[in-house]
Amino acid sequence: MTSQVVIQMAKELKSASAKNDAPIWAKLAEYALKPSIARRDINLKRIDQLTKDNDIVVFPGKVLGTGTVSHKITLCPFSISNSAATKILENGGKIVSFSELIKNNPTGKGVVLLG
Repeated sequence: MTSQVVIQMAKELKSASAKNDAPIWAKLAEYALKPSIARRDINLKRIDQLTKDNDIVVFPGKVLGTGTVSHKITLCPFSISNSAATKILENGGKIVSFSELIKNNPTGKGVVLLG
């Protein structure tokens, strides 16, 4: 069963996709509505390998704290462990919500979708 919070987030993402002609938000809405068993996990070590300094990253799953990120990133995950959040913030990065991400990047240009 999908929670009301997730359903609301998916509606917001679909609306932003249609309003801003940004297919990335529709894709994220699809990921949000998938069962939690189908969502992936990723470690900070892997994020470090796939990104570069000042990237804006969206991950439709849970971010785990194994490893470190050697550069600043702005991260918007579906879920994040406390240790991963601490490591990102200590390194000068940011963790943002979907609403904030859409507001700052309405067309999705420059946003890296991992997964």
